[in-house]
Amino acid sequence: MVDNNEDRTLDQLLVVAFYKFVRLDGLASLQHEIESWCHSNDVFGIVLLANEGINSTIAGPREGVLRVLELIRQDARFSNLQWKESFAAEQPFRKLRVRLKKEIVTMGVSDIDPNEIVGTYVKPADWNTLISDPDVIVIDARNHYETEIGTFKGALQPGIDSFSELPSWLEKKIDIDGEPRVAMFCTGGIRCEKSTAFLKQAGVKEVYHLEGGILKYLEEVPQDESLWEGECFVFDQRVAVGHGLDIADYELCRACRFPLSASDKQSEFFQAGVSCLRCYDQTSREQKSRFAERQKQFELAQSRGESFKQAAKPARG
Repeated sequence: MVDNNEDRTLDQLLVVAFYKFVRLDGLASLQHEIESWCHSNDVFGIVLLANEGINSTIAGPREGVLRVLELIRQDARFSNLQWKESFAAEQPFRKLRVRLKKEIVTMGVSDIDPNEIVGTYVKPADWNTLISDPDVIVIDARNHYETEIGTFKGALQPGIDSFSELPSWLEKKIDIDGEPRVAMFCTGGIRCEKSTAFLKQAGVKEVYHLEGGILKYLEEVPQDESLWEGECFVFDQRVAVGHGLDIADYELCRACRFPLSASDKQSEFFQAGVSCLRCYDQTSREQKSRFAERQKQFELAQSRGESFKQAAKPARG
């Protein structure tokens, strides 16, 4: 449920992540309501709505965020909505986006309904015991740029570019006839709702997933007992968090959007907003020039005291 960290400094912004698989109709009306509630309470972030449910991370003043959640929960379909809390010194989103989608997390497989069939939830306190069993296949359900900066000890990494590639990887790697025991994890749990449902539907009997995802594990499990190695990538301007959900020392390359550590930024190929070791050879001179101009505008906006949500948007190539 909600972790009310009242001892956190009041000047920090509250960041909440939540999702719920539930049948939704009237999406356009709901989209308009949520946009209005967020704008009225100075809340930014992203909210995805689909017929299968809601998926969101939003941030803003604590009172504003909790008011938005209160309004959402007044809808009977979200009356038992739960969320995970963390904190940020600065607004981690540039704007508010409330979007209508086909799926709240894109897997691209029809007839997958986590409300009908899903893997067994495992509490963070019990996760270490499960994944330490040599007979359990531990799978990181995230994309390769996420797994590069952190994962659980011994976990298989599919090396995928997007979640929609995971089903085909699972079909190739998991021998259903061998009666495997599979444990899966992702950032907040939503991708594992679908991926464990996919495996269960395919006939795998023992499928488990980390309840609340990596974020809940890092929040609850003491670092000296943790089997997590590295940091956890998050999809906002914080870039990555560690144990206790403290913000880690990473930033995104504004050209390729890969997370960069302090050592990565020491590379001769790194230029803020323009390139890094991973993408330097993948962009043209014209692109680099365009990225450099965009970075210049970004820095000018910062020097004028504008919030980063008003500044230049990171380049995508």
